[in-house]
Amino acid sequence: MKTYDSTLARRVAFLGLGVMGDPMAGHLARAGHSVTVYNRTTGKAAAWVGEYGGACAATPREATAGADFVFACVGNDDDLRSVVLGADGAMAGMKPGAVFIDHTTASAEVARELWAQARAKGLQFVDAPVSGGQAGAVNGLLTVMCGGDAAPFEAMRPVAMAFSRAVTLVGGSGAGQLAKMVNQVCIAGLVQGLSEAIAFGQKAGLDMKQVLEVIGKGAAQSWQMDNRGGTMVDDQFNFGFAVDWMRKDLGLVLDEGRRNGARLPVTALVDQFYADVQGQGGGRWDTSSLIRRLK
Repeated sequence: MKTYDSTLARRVAFLGLGVMGDPMAGHLARAGHSVTVYNRTTGKAAAWVGEYGGACAATPREATAGADFVFACVGNDDDLRSVVLGADGAMAGMKPGAVFIDHTTASAEVARELWAQARAKGLQFVDAPVSGGQAGAVNGLLTVMCGGDAAPFEAMRPVAMAFSRAVTLVGGSGAGQLAKMVNQVCIAGLVQGLSEAIAFGQKAGLDMKQVLEVIGKGAAQSWQMDNRGGTMVDDQFNFGFAVDWMRKDLGLVLDEGRRNGARLPVTALVDQFYADVQGQGGGRWDTSSLIRRLK
């Protein structure tokens, strides 16, 4: 069970109660913080309050009024702008000096844009995408990659540890999003390699669960092998990080690569393989469903 460090209880807001945001906000409440939540689907916000206490608000502006820290975990750049900007957006309600922490996997460009908007309003902004998936959010064991200024990062870090095992500043504004892109490139290549290996072993007549157990003790070991190898052998994909989400993330990677000149041939290929999985009706399957193309 997650244990929480004793930190000064703060007043916080959390915007976005999806599969990641709901448990993340829950950990903040369990850690003793006073939490107000906002979600576009108001029923989810009401259900969250019923489980964890706290309060829900009708708009991001209302949710963030008086908060020391505002956390968000929404879908994409446009979703993020919609909850941050405008008359009912978060920044319209935040008090001077408050810190906005964005856990959305979004572009580095929107992170820099909102960092500049925050600075102009006397606020702080930290881009802080996460890794660890739904299980990491539920268990409070996410890895958080942060971009921004040192002072607001140091202020938010002990609060974010309620749902994390590591919260690290990797550079200036946008660096957190770029680090998450590196993470997704690594995962995409790993899952494709694991898919080919399992499909190859099955064609060769091997007991692939036994083989994975053996090679998992050597240089081939990875999180993907340990946590997804067995389910890939069993052809089970109704859980985990969805293909649709991975394609969104890889789109961000490929866009950034075109801007910075990085060559990403394997990533581009695996992105198209995921498009094939979507074409098979697997948009909500776990990313390990890449193996379905090979069967």
